[in-house]
Amino acid sequence: MNRRHTWNRIAQCVVALVCAFTLKRYYSTATADQLRWILAPTTALVELLSGASFEFESHAGYISRERGFLIANSCAGVNFLITAFLMLTMRKLLGDRSKKIGWGLIPTAAVIAYLATLVANTARIAIALRLRQMRAGIGRLNPDQLHRFEGVFVYFGFLLLLFVISEKMSSEKPSGLFRQSFFPLLVYYATMLVIPLANGAYSRGTDFWEHSLFVLLIPLLLIFPLAAFRFIRDPLGH
Repeated sequence: MNRRHTWNRIAQCVVALVCAFTLKRYYSTATADQLRWILAPTTALVELLSGASFEFESHAGYISRERGFLIANSCAGVNFLITAFLMLTMRKLLGDRSKKIGWGLIPTAAVIAYLATLVANTARIAIALRLRQMRAGIGRLNPDQLHRFEGVFVYFGFLLLLFVISEKMSSEKPSGLFRQSFFPLLVYYATMLVIPLANGAYSRGTDFWEHSLFVLLIPLLLIFPLAAFRFIRDPLGH
């Protein structure tokens, strides 16, 4: 890789990270009104899938009075959007460094991540609507914990699915077992655990640590079967 190629790759990584950081900062203070660019299409898909009816209330979000359910700014799925975007861009930019990658990767990854977020968020909210009809929890999980479990499970499941699809469509030679199986997990942990910790989220106390435990453990339920399958098929990770 020549020097110009190297600096171009570094610049692309920096731009992708700046885009993710900027969106994260924007989302941390955004209201439901400012997030209608993602809340509105998500709500429309949820209405189509669930049959529920929602109406927008300024500063609150989309509310279904018949279901007693609010799609607020915290339900926008922007953290998933950021994670998916970083996974798609960093996988390419940190992959084969001898291959030239055009700047079109960044907007393309942003569009794909946005569309994937709409699908994942629609599925998560539609399932949450179903779960809300269950007044009690399941097993040892209370309703709030069940909602948290469902959110992490659905989001990481779709992130993993997006990764597998992108790998299948890639023209590059498949990489080793570790990157194939655990790259989405590392990106997910970075955006859902490391960044919040760096921003002082631990000050929220027990609620944050309980959420962190769910984020830490639930993805392993999905990633380990995939890793095991790849290991059985290719023990050396070639």
